[in-house]
Amino acid sequence: MTRRERASSVTRAFRAPRRPQLSQRLQSLPIPQSTRKSEPLLLESLFDSAPESWIALLPQPSLSQHLPQGEVEVVDSALLQRLASIAGGFTSRVSLEPPDALLLEVRGSFQLFGGAQSLCLQLLERCRQAGVELRWSLAPTPLAALALARAGGETIVLARDRLAGVLAPLSLKVLGWPAHTVVRLDAVGVRTLGAALRLPRASFAQRFGQQTLLALDRLTGAAPEPRRMFVTRERFRAQREPGFELYAQPMVLQCLEPLLLELEDFLRTRQSGIDLLMLRLQHRNRPPTRIDLRLASAELLAKQFRELLVLRLSQIELPAPVQRIKLRSGPLQPLVTCSESIWRAGEHGGAAGRESPALIERLRARFGSAAVYGLCLIPEHRPENAWGIAEPGVGTASVPKLTSSAMSRRPLWLLHEPEALPSALQDLQIVEGPERIETGWWDGREVARDYYIARDEAGAELWVYRERMPPHAWYLHGVFG
Repeated sequence: MTRRERASSVTRAFRAPRRPQLSQRLQSLPIPQSTRKSEPLLLESLFDSAPESWIALLPQPSLSQHLPQGEVEVVDSALLQRLASIAGGFTSRVSLEPPDALLLEVRGSFQLFGGAQSLCLQLLERCRQAGVELRWSLAPTPLAALALARAGGETIVLARDRLAGVLAPLSLKVLGWPAHTVVRLDAVGVRTLGAALRLPRASFAQRFGQQTLLALDRLTGAAPEPRRMFVTRERFRAQREPGFELYAQPMVLQCLEPLLLELEDFLRTRQSGIDLLMLRLQHRNRPPTRIDLRLASAELLAKQFRELLVLRLSQIELPAPVQRIKLRSGPLQPLVTCSESIWRAGEHGGAAGRESPALIERLRARFGSAAVYGLCLIPEHRPENAWGIAEPGVGTASVPKLTSSAMSRRPLWLLHEPEALPSALQDLQIVEGPERIETGWWDGREVARDYYIARDEAGAELWVYRERMPPHAWYLHGVFG
């Protein structure tokens, strides 16, 4: 075999394989036809795979503005943050690029979403559902992805050796450099990125500054570009001002529906739930109506929030028409998910399911938070101080129990105030006792008592005690069931 034939065979062996199956796989994905109308150009290489892949998202300019290619339009910061929340469902590395763009690193998400093309299509469809049309591109460096997106090309570049050729024909305006720098480069005949990259590095840095040269190095990946990641909000906050006044609860609920769906997306992105939701209904000349919805367990479903708000709103009367709706969440709680038990609660060791918190939430929504509460034990020897009010719910941390082995039986029903027994023990029969309780000297509520279990003529068991200090009076403190 000749040298030319051997070289030809080696070239065929290492040539990047053609991938006609990729388009066929995309056709089977559940993506609307409107999204498939223009498949992005995929540029990859067998020999040079970049360690990072950045997507640049730029909202489309408004119809009233006709910007030249590469010009930068100022975008509302709230819109960029909304896009960042959507992008958080695809990657945790999201970075804002004010005033017009958003960047996200997605190399680690390719396998999860079925490849680069599939990920881009799903991300774009998710943004379209939110009502945002985008210009976008994917490249190995954030600055290159931003330049390609500003140039209007929907391109996917996965290899660094293809990047310079794709960037070469683009205008210098896509980098967002100062106007005087672009004018000076234009004066010497440099109007594209390819021409700028071919200039001598030392002379370029001397004339246009070291930072401008560093920007070119970051564009091609020759220099790293550290970026500050977008930090998501720790609490949900949103408001809505309808175009007309709301006179009835069904109208308020209809305006609340988009906010509740936005709240559910907010919580799903963070894999968290909330147990407190605050609703404020603002009126024209009246104080705002305040509704605090407390949940027995962390929740994230908009359907559950809506059902509870329906119950709460049905219990109040609006003092005036509503002009603005504000919705805020409490602190985020870790959301613990578990499978449903085969057995019902109490059967063969079946644990309590979601029904118990749901019942508590419905009762609180109908009767108020103060009307439904739980009880907890407190490590205290004085019986009247050995219990307290706690938040109801499943999975409440247990209070340490008293470990005294000599502790006698205690009744579940205690009188609010001990009742004096004028006839002492004439009509009672002592069954157990005494149990001496002498404590509380440090807080000014000292007690010194001897407790007994007694039985009356009807056979009921009572919990009585005798004061150890004169006049040694007898009191009834509880009743056994």
